[in-house]
Amino acid sequence: MSVPIAQRPPTGLFSLATNAWTQPFWDAAARGSLVVAQCPRCGHRRMPPTPFCPRCHTQGIDWIPLSGLATVYSYTVVTRAILPEMEPHLPYVPAVIEPDDGGGVRLVSNLVGMEVDAIHVGMAVRLVWHRTADGVALPLFERL
Repeated sequence: MSVPIAQRPPTGLFSLATNAWTQPFWDAAARGSLVVAQCPRCGHRRMPPTPFCPRCHTQGIDWIPLSGLATVYSYTVVTRAILPEMEPHLPYVPAVIEPDDGGGVRLVSNLVGMEVDAIHVGMAVRLVWHRTADGVALPLFERL
């Protein structure tokens, strides 16, 4: 019996929609850099980026590069396809990821390339990039 391996979900079923606040994140991703939004006044880090800092209400964002090392905060394993195009991509594992140097922010991403039974909260992971056919760079995470 084979052990299920976490797959990358199908990228052809989505299109990226950005705005003035999220575009710098995706521009950095296209360059292979994972970044986090930080308030230029009080230093509070936040994701997703918002027009105003939730702590001091300053408008503005500095983009701070991260190492790509992280910890699994939460996850779920998807084993049933809701669309036929998703069937070859099962199982996939959406996860909440806490970057080690992110100042407490969390990102929603996917875990890939690991045995599903080995995944656990607190597991060390590292960033890997997946480039879609239309050139979007998606941050995914694999076991460290």
